[in-house]
Amino acid sequence: MGRGKIEIKKIENATNRQVTYSKRRNGLFKKAQELTVLCDAKVSLIMFSNTGKFHEFLSPNITTKGFFDLYQKTSGIDLWNSHYERMQENYRRLKEINKKLRREIGRQRMGGDLNELNIKELQALEAKMDSALLAIRERKYYAIKTQTDKHKKKVRNLEERHANLVLDLEAKLERQDGIVENGGYYESAMGVAANGASNSLYALRLYQNHQPQFILQHGTNDLRLA
Repeated sequence: MGRGKIEIKKIENATNRQVTYSKRRNGLFKKAQELTVLCDAKVSLIMFSNTGKFHEFLSPNITTKGFFDLYQKTSGIDLWNSHYERMQENYRRLKEINKKLRREIGRQRMGGDLNELNIKELQALEAKMDSALLAIRERKYYAIKTQTDKHKKKVRNLEERHANLVLDLEAKLERQDGIVENGGYYESAMGVAANGASNSLYALRLYQNHQPQFILQHGTNDLRLA
């Protein structure tokens, strides 16, 4: 006996409907593959079951993007441009709503536009303001602490530099004390004085300009150079 025809209408039984969908889907995929191999055709099938499950077949000789690019070129429809325009329009709409809400919230936080708010909305606004005030104070204290720590660190660095400079100066003075004690500077000054009063005066002035003032104590006598 021949196979009877079935009426084309929705299958009410969920199990039978799913079985029929699976069988016919596989049959379509098989036919699409045959067309691809026999005729070198570019075939794309996209299916969604009534449960939202996605199934797709695409010829191996083309990519999904290439298939849609070919469709746009053949049909003259720019799918991406229309989609982009819809996204841009939705973005502008959401941006305007956000701007409006920000203005309203800003005025309410400044004490304006409160007449239309009920007691619950006023309590919620008060709670938000308290929370915002707490966050601002925490941020302020953190900023103050950060600046204080930074300045303390600078002060410590300057104190260390000052201590190092003092140590270097004391070391230089000790070396110069030894030179004077050995008669180095004294003998040089006396040698210059023997060459004449004018040359001696110039040499001593030059010596004064280039040497630091210091005092050496030897017992009860002081040796002062200026």
